[in-house]
Formats: sequence, structure tokens, C-alpha cells
Amino acid sequence: MILHQLIDYDTLRLIWWVLLGVLLIGFALMDGFDLGVAILLPFAGQTDIERRVIINTIGPVWEGNQVWLVLGGGAIFAAWPILYAVSFSGFYLAMFAILMALILRPVGFKYRSKRESVRWRRNWDWALFIGGFVPALIFGVAVGNVLQGVPFRLGTDMRIFYDGSFFGLLNPFALLCGLLSVTMLTMHGANWIVLKTEGVVAARARRFGRIATLASLALYALGGIALWLFIDGYQVTSTFAPAGPSNPLAKSVEAAGGLWFSNYAAHPWMMIAPVLGFLGPVLVLVALQFKRELLAMAGSGLAIIGIIASVGLSMFPFILPSSAQPGASLTVWDSSSSHVTLFIMLVSTAIFLPLICAYTAWAYKLLWGKVRDDDINGSGHAY
Repeated sequence: MILHQLIDYDTLRLIWWVLLGVLLIGFALMDGFDLGVAILLPFAGQTDIERRVIINTIGPVWEGNQVWLVLGGGAIFAAWPILYAVSFSGFYLAMFAILMALILRPVGFKYRSKRESVRWRRNWDWALFIGGFVPALIFGVAVGNVLQGVPFRLGTDMRIFYDGSFFGLLNPFALLCGLLSVTMLTMHGANWIVLKTEGVVAARARRFGRIATLASLALYALGGIALWLFIDGYQVTSTFAPAGPSNPLAKSVEAAGGLWFSNYAAHPWMMIAPVLGFLGPVLVLVALQFKRELLAMAGSGLAIIGIIASVGLSMFPFILPSSAQPGASLTVWDSSSSHVTLFIMLVSTAIFLPLICAYTAWAYKLLWGKVRDDDINGSGHAY
């Protein structure tokens, strides 16, 4: 027997759909608090030493956390090539804006403290804010557009035609999702600052964390209502073989209101995702009130898992619906790489993902503890 035949093609596709979700959630959990900390930097830190303390809570770990973004992009490229082609071409300007904002992070960390000038450092603080705010916003905007359907078409030769524009992405529902992304990651970042600092910095972060948590709850609820009342979902109306070849045009699809909620009726266990999306922020509020730092961090993590998972579970089996040509929508069953490719990637992932997790756990254990003023003044390695 050929090795890749040990796992059915449809099973491999489902596994990689789950792994894609795991990688995206991993990025939001790990690099998400880096973005949230950068968003809060100009506000939670009022003096130069306070801002240096905040920066040094993420300075040693942000590069390692960004590995999850690389893993997610690589997984999309190799496991879902059509998805990669459509999304990275259609969202090209948005991706470019994210890239330019992310470039500000290493530059800001490197150059901020090179001069004693107050104006110099303040400008770099705002550059770091942009490096956190813009990616958080655009990632959420992208999710909002995916839920509405992206205006792309596929020719009979599988050529991609994108009918949208950058400013078309900035529609009301997408901006709502973008704001939810910002408040969610700000909540996560605030909890990280509370966990890693003390005194007045932690107190400010706790206050901002409460505000971001309440905003996340409100925006998540508002987004769900808007999705139910105003946004069409998609549904495959033709029969198809899950183990068949990848051909998005070999099916028919209809769009109608409320269809994104049909999975919850068919599979009630999926309700765990939106429940976590609401329960996580409530747990954060309780933990912040009683100064349970680890519990607050766990609560924001649960919120992130629930909110992101609720999007994926609502859309299943769709990965990228098309508003211009619904029949060309990409699903789990018709937009993946070959059977052999998915199997080889799965073996590689089974080897390297545990190593990445083990190394990450070791690094955080080594760097555990709070960052204090003395650590900044007495160390030549501090940012």
C-alpha cells in the first residue's frame, strides 16, 4: 500500500481544515497579545521608563510568536493553493498594508532607545502603535469580508478574476469585525501587561483591559445579530464527492439569509464556540476584578478561541465564498492540494509543530516573571 493511502483524501482535507484553524488561532493567541500590547503602549505607559517596561514584556518573545503567522501563510500556500491565490491577490493592498505596519515593529524596537530625545521616542511609540493597530484591524476586516463573500470569479481554465477594490473591503460589517478584532487583541494585550508588570502600569492596563473586554462582548453580540439579519450565508445545493478532485466549479451554491447559522442547528455541539466567545470575556472581567492574572489571560485566550472558531464552524464546509459567482466558492472538499501533498505536509507538521510548541513553552518558562524598572535600568539588553 502507498503510504498516503493510509488516510482517506476526504479525511486529510478535514484534518487540514482543522489544522488551518489551529494555526490561525495559534497566531491570534501568541502574536495577538504582542499586537495588543503595542496598541496600548502610548496609553498604558505615561513615562519613558513605563513604556520601556511595557516594550520589554514582549521584546524577547515577539519574533518567536510571529512564527505562527508564517506557519499559517505556509499552510494556506501548500494545503489550499487556490485559497492562497484568490486571497493574496484579491486582498493584495490590504496584505501590503499589514506588511508595512508589521515592519514598523522590529524597526521600532531597534531604534526607539537609540536617542534620548523625547520626541524621537514618542514618535517610535506611535509607530509601534500603528504596527499593532493596523494588522489587528485589517485581519478583522478580512474576516468580515470572507463572511459576506468575496467578489471573485473563476474562468473555465481556473483563472482568477477579482472584481473588488481595496476601499470596497471597508464596508460597515467588515469594519465592525475589524473593531472586534482590535478590541479582542487589546483585551489580550492588556491581560499580558497585567501579568508581566506591577504598580501603576498594571493598574492602567487593568482599566483598559476592562474597557476592551466590554467592547469585545458588545461587538461580538452586535456582529452576530448583523450576521443573522443582514448578511447572506452560503449553502452547497448539489451533491458532491468529498474525496473527489479539487474543482470548485463542479458544484452549485445558493446564498440566503441566516444560512451561516444552519450548522449550529444540524450540529448542536458547535455551540461551544460562540459560548466560549461570550464566556471568555466574562471570565476576564471577573479575573481582573479579583486580580487573578493568569485567569484573566486564560479568559482572553478562551474568547479568542471561541470567536475565531465560531467563524470557521459557521462557514463549514466553505473556506472562501464568492459573492460574484457563488458556484466558484472554495470549500474544504474542492480547493485543496493533492492527496500526496496533504499527507506529506501532515507528516512534517506532526514532527515540527510539537517541536515549536515545546521550544515556545521552554522559552516562556525561562522568561517567566514580571518586568520591573530595575530590570530596565540595570540591563544592557533591555529595549
